Amino acid sequence: MTDPQIVLTERVQQALAHAFGSEHADADPLIRPSQFADFQANVALSLAKRLRRAPREVAEAIKAELSDFPGTVEVSGPGFLNITLDDTWIAGEAQRMLADPRLGVGTITPAQTVVIDYSAPNAAKEMHVGHLRTTIVGDSLARLHEHLGNTVIRQNHLGDWGTPFGMLIEHLLDIGEETAVAQLEAGMGTEFYQAARVKFDGDEAFRQRARSRVTTLQGGDPTTMRLWHVFMDATVRYFNKVYQLLGVTLTDDDIAGESMYNPMLDKTCDDLEASGTAVMSEGALCVFPPGFTGSDDKPLPLIIRKSDGGYGYATTDMAAIRYRVHDLKVDRILYVVGNEQTLHFKMVFAAAKLAGWLPDSVSAEHIQIGMMLGKDGRRFRTRSGESAKLMDLLQEAIDRATAAISERGYDEATRNEIARAVGMGAVKYADLSVSHDSEYVLDFDRMLAFTGNTGPYMQYATARIRSIFRKAGIQPADATASIVLAAPAERALGLHLLGFGELLAQITADSEPHRLCNFLFQTASLFSTFYEECPVIKAGVDPETRDHRLALCALTLRVLETGLGLLGVPVPERM
Repeated sequence: MTDPQIVLTERVQQALAHAFGSEHADADPLIRPSQFADFQANVALSLAKRLRRAPREVAEAIKAELSDFPGTVEVSGPGFLNITLDDTWIAGEAQRMLADPRLGVGTITPAQTVVIDYSAPNAAKEMHVGHLRTTIVGDSLARLHEHLGNTVIRQNHLGDWGTPFGMLIEHLLDIGEETAVAQLEAGMGTEFYQAARVKFDGDEAFRQRARSRVTTLQGGDPTTMRLWHVFMDATVRYFNKVYQLLGVTLTDDDIAGESMYNPMLDKTCDDLEASGTAVMSEGALCVFPPGFTGSDDKPLPLIIRKSDGGYGYATTDMAAIRYRVHDLKVDRILYVVGNEQTLHFKMVFAAAKLAGWLPDSVSAEHIQIGMMLGKDGRRFRTRSGESAKLMDLLQEAIDRATAAISERGYDEATRNEIARAVGMGAVKYADLSVSHDSEYVLDFDRMLAFTGNTGPYMQYATARIRSIFRKAGIQPADATASIVLAAPAERALGLHLLGFGELLAQITADSEPHRLCNFLFQTASLFSTFYEECPVIKAGVDPETRDHRLALCALTLRVLETGLGLLGVPVPERM
């Protein structure tokens, strides 16, 4: 089974070659959905100038080469080709899709190894709402790539190293390990950091201890390293609570924090300097990638080693690129990071290419993440003006979902399970349904609505189909009758579903999970129309028609559940 647009593209290109010569076989047929037919091909208008023939004449010649096409082709207007597929062809392809365990979704050939760098909270502070988008967009991309057969290496680039850890370890010693671990595991990382910072700013003795501790940490002192592990282990246990609640696939094995690259930084600098890629400038070691200038029109430096001998993000990112290319042997690296880092990543990629560490055979891409806004149009914060804790936001979504389903008669355990799925589904779908580089407003009332392009609406659509099968007394997997598309609503739904496989390939290549949300919403909307216009299990529906429609219901359910699963949106059995 194949996306109809792909089939049409191939057939029209064959027609172009037969009608006008093989040199025209790779012309874009310009096929688009049409309100006048299933699809419209506009290639005759663009090709007419090259052929020095009238567009309608070109269109008629193409039509003549499509005489054996499974459907009808009509020329309209100045030379549009209106293409309507045969109902039996659509039904046959839908039947093949239903019988296929992968729903017609192919795999990438040859398979690639893809590093996806996402989430990356700072261990010195709490996970706040700014980490939500990087976490769930990255996780959806990981799921998509794996589904299409790529090998995915998840990289959670934690901020787990550097000067702040001197004061954090000293504060841990001051309050005691047990108290510190309890605070960190409870998600009080920001409070822990702030308390340490107050002492650092106001207590000279503490400040000296903290600075000394940084030195022992960087030197690998066993006692200091043990304390660092105590701090990090407690912090990671809390991060894992957030990941588990969100239902993301990151594990401890995926942690590749700044500390991992620390032993590589000296060699990173030495090799860049030795190759001439990096040069000394005003006491700092810098790379000057061509094409980057500051407001003064002077070349913009990427600082690899600061004038005080310290390292920054650029040093770690350069080391990470070399490690990922040369050690992990990757084909693609996706950095799912806020769009405020756009210039930084452009310069890092350019510097890595300049050094020969990022060959043309490896694609490094910044998947830009837009900001989450409050209803006031500004960066989402608490009422006190602080960054909102991510766990607090997620818990509020669950609480609101609990209230929304409180009158539905479920026992407490079932209600809690559904509320968690609805709350997390609402938060994740609201985010993923927006282009990842766009800003969006966090509005609980909108995202938890059971109407419109929302997570709860999508979850309800799957629950409603499962309800049909419960009433019919069969399992969806047993609905294997032939699919017949007799009614317009059946045909529209069947035709739409055929685009699922090619869509997944496109959005994986382009890193655009919001397009999957749009497809699934269209699927749910078309199913709603089908359900209203084509009774499935109502009295008076003959058994044969019932079985045909149950098969279409089963196919729709599998597409919705597969698609939502690739987005990481949970699908409860009941709503």
